[in-house]
Amino acid sequence: MILVMSPALEIHLRALPSHGLTFEAGRFLFHLGDPVRVVHVVMSGMVRLTRHQRDGTAVVMRGSGPGSILAEASLYAEAYHCDAVAVSATRVLVSARADFHAHLRRTPAFAEAWASHLAHELQHSRTRAEILSLRTVAARLDGWIAWRDGLVPAKGEWRALAGELGVSPEALYREMARRRTGAVEPLASRAGGL
Repeated sequence: MILVMSPALEIHLRALPSHGLTFEAGRFLFHLGDPVRVVHVVMSGMVRLTRHQRDGTAVVMRGSGPGSILAEASLYAEAYHCDAVAVSATRVLVSARADFHAHLRRTPAFAEAWASHLAHELQHSRTRAEILSLRTVAARLDGWIAWRDGLVPAKGEWRALAGELGVSPEALYREMARRRTGAVEPLASRAGGL
């Protein structure tokens, strides 16, 4: 399941004064601790939200593609709680945070669409937490695939997926190799799951 914003929310966001920005792969949109001044809506490309642990390990908070709003919770904070980096060439639409909040206060339909969006984001976060609670790489991968309606990630996406699953790239590569050689029974035949 890949979340994109609802048409109702998109209409309201597009009504805000905005401008587009383009980021090359590897460029940061914002850093942990930067002041929150704008709303970012991903129009094309992919952005990864990450936090770095004390040991230097990056934890992927979320991968955000077209139709995603970056770091929604930050709109209610003074500073970002994560880094945002473009994974590929990315174009975002940015609107002033003040304009966003003013439109939210004066437009009940926008407030309703925003509340619905945040509820879906909460469901997304809970599903991801459930997947991360699974003990094995195989179980996490099965949960991720089931969540995405059977979509198996392309080989070029495995390193990013490892970060999203909270496992080392090497552990994920071994699991994917086992699946390619038929050492693992297909997901559909396994009991349980998400």
